Amino acid sequence: MTRKRRRLYMLVLALLGLGTATALVLTAFQDNLVFFYSPTDLLSRPTGERSLRLGGLVEQGSVRKLPDGVTTAFAVTDMANTVKVVYKGLLPDLFREGQGVVAEGRLGGDGVFVAREVLAKHDENYMPPEVADALKRAGHPQHVTATLRSKP
Repeated sequence: MTRKRRRLYMLVLALLGLGTATALVLTAFQDNLVFFYSPTDLLSRPTGERSLRLGGLVEQGSVRKLPDGVTTAFAVTDMANTVKVVYKGLLPDLFREGQGVVAEGRLGGDGVFVAREVLAKHDENYMPPEVADALKRAGHPQHVTATLRSKP
């Protein structure tokens, strides 16, 4: 085997290894990728069985505890559309009606979003940027605070 042929084989093996590593990394990222949707976005396009994040404001008068005492049902709105959400577990202390919220989970076949995790805003000066953008697109910028900055 000549020196050129050996170099060619090594180059082909290195490129094959790099391609395999890239494919594995992209597959891992795709499994952990979570998309953000506002209620309008969620209702207007199919999401499949993917895990996703739903963000908006907790609708006034929609929060209620279910009889099992652990499950909470509420509605998330972007002032244009509303999605019902069911969450089993303890809600954050700052969770309340009229406040910004991001719920991570899956949309059920019945149109109810089943949340795995619920995140609430942590002070009056912060709203998740995705929620603020969704509210602005829905034509309700008055619900977005003047300063949109996250705190560490």
